[in-house]
Amino acid sequence: MTTEAPVVEFWFDPICPWCWMTSRWASEVADARGFSIAWHPISLAIINEGQEDQGSHGEFHRQGLRLGRVVEAARRAHGEDVVGKLYTAFGTRIHPGGQTDTDAIISASLAELSLPAELAAAAEDDSLDAQLRANTDHAMAIAGPDVGVPIISVNGVAFFGPVVTPAPTGEDALRLWDGIVMAAGVPGFYELKRGRTAGPQF
Repeated sequence: MTTEAPVVEFWFDPICPWCWMTSRWASEVADARGFSIAWHPISLAIINEGQEDQGSHGEFHRQGLRLGRVVEAARRAHGEDVVGKLYTAFGTRIHPGGQTDTDAIISASLAELSLPAELAAAAEDDSLDAQLRANTDHAMAIAGPDVGVPIISVNGVAFFGPVVTPAPTGEDALRLWDGIVMAAGVPGFYELKRGRTAGPQF
């Protein structure tokens, strides 16, 4: 008997460390189980619009928006397959790499993937925000309200999270995947949470 590969989608903001760790876990499971993930950039800046006091998070979110614009521009020019690759290139530099110069991160990531350097200009192209807003609105509609990133959809069932640190690997990764997908598929199941006592561990 064969089991059909699940249809998995993942909505991300490149700047979020928690989203990054979840994405590494999901990627490991996808590799182990032989399915693909459709990656979609969204924006914490858009999610948090209208909040008066964002403090340091405001600039953090703005840089995420700039990165998301580049991802969207690359998708338009080079297809869906480039989205996850560019997210990985950005995230590796930002999160475990600890780099903070967004422009340098963009340039190096484009070069790594042999993408045109001209795509870097998309970071300032707010015409791309319409698609990022559409992605964000869709993700909030299927998993919200009152959620952030990451958002994962498995066979049409969407959920926020999981929030993990560090990203589980091996059998732990597979057990977590199976448990969360099973729980999310139960009608009426909405939330399971405990207080976070550790920061991002890359």
